[in-house]
Amino acid sequence: MKSKRLSYHRPCKDDFQEYFAINADPQTNLHNPHGPMTIATAHEVFHNILLHWNISNYGIWMVRELNRPEIIGFGGLSNKLYQDKQQTNLGYRLGPKFWGKGYATELAKTSIAYGFDQLKKKDIYALVRPSNTASIHVLEKCNFKLVDYFSDFQNEDPSLIYRIDASTRR
Repeated sequence: MKSKRLSYHRPCKDDFQEYFAINADPQTNLHNPHGPMTIATAHEVFHNILLHWNISNYGIWMVRELNRPEIIGFGGLSNKLYQDKQQTNLGYRLGPKFWGKGYATELAKTSIAYGFDQLKKKDIYALVRPSNTASIHVLEKCNFKLVDYFSDFQNEDPSLIYRIDASTRR
């Protein structure tokens, strides 16, 4: 699948090292109370990404710039538990050298279109830390609305739950 500047691919086991490198980078975890991913956690999460694809036939994509071999990040839609309810979740993480180019917004808009047009989802959610103003800006540019808060980390401000539904996406 492609958008204006990016290509999206189902990840495979060979993509693990790039996945780990991006998720172990302290810069990509500035707003993550857990901090950078350990190799053990990365193996578990990446396994679950591949498993999600096998079960649902969609999931988090491996993302590249068009016509370039380097992986710039991972993102897309997956199922996520929100306060005991399974929801379709938008998530992404890009390598720092690809920040500030509008790629997160392009990835988010592609994911939204895919979710509503191909998967026929009624709504899509996103969970973001309140200090992550760049991701909040991406969500708001894509017409997500703040709908709730989620106390997912002890002694931390609650995460923000954003939502977009098919009828108000544009």
